[in-house]
Amino acid sequence: MKRLTDIAASRRTWAWPYVLFLVLFVVLPLLLIIYYAFTDGSGHFTIYNFVRFFHTSEAVNTLIYSLAIALITTIICLLLGYPAAYIMATAEFRTPQVMALLFILPMWINFLLRTIATVELFNMFGLPLGEGALLFGMCYDYLPFMIYPIYNTLQKMDRSLIEAAEDLGANKREVFTKVILPLSVPGIYSGIVMVFMPTVSTFAIAELLTHNKITLFGSLIQRSFGEGGIAMWNYGAALSLIMLIIIALTSFFDQGDKNDTQKGGLI
Repeated sequence: MKRLTDIAASRRTWAWPYVLFLVLFVVLPLLLIIYYAFTDGSGHFTIYNFVRFFHTSEAVNTLIYSLAIALITTIICLLLGYPAAYIMATAEFRTPQVMALLFILPMWINFLLRTIATVELFNMFGLPLGEGALLFGMCYDYLPFMIYPIYNTLQKMDRSLIEAAEDLGANKREVFTKVILPLSVPGIYSGIVMVFMPTVSTFAIAELLTHNKITLFGSLIQRSFGEGGIAMWNYGAALSLIMLIIIALTSFFDQGDKNDTQKGGLI
């Protein structure tokens, strides 16, 4: 009985379900993607799938365009999200709670339903569906992912640093540029990564908000798997692996230390 109690109390025992989940739904899918990416329809090793991508100008241009759309979306979200996060972090009474609720409410609804509602909104006002609608939909869906990391960092920063700067004669602009902004950099890094990574690989938003007039890299991957045929699966796996590499490289820009993200840190 004591042995069973010791096993139940062991952290290693409770970790096994998570290990099993990671193996089945993270490691195994990644291995399958790598396998299909480097094989042909007969299962033989090849790098033709990658050669095909780099020799297809349409696919390369689609990747570049997707990166540009993701970058523009990230910049817009940062320009809109930072002031909102700053107001939430510095406001008094119930203003932060109300603003947080307003940003959270849309996230309670599936993003596909939100995107369909956005399409109907554009149709109702007679606005064209295209690149502008795509950027609007991207920012609408991912803006909260920029706001909350910045808000959490600003909220937890040491206020005594601001008071010290004011006591030393710094004006509001100097306090912001030399104290508040450096303290919020870890949150900005996290927000950029959390917005850029999903936007660079999305496809449903582009298909709905442009009526398939604009093709993003995620749409290219989805079509490769959806058209059928093992050869297209191999090509789609290669495209997926390229996307995974880009996302992995993007994550390296998130250099904020965990302690800095929680407490803020001058740079």
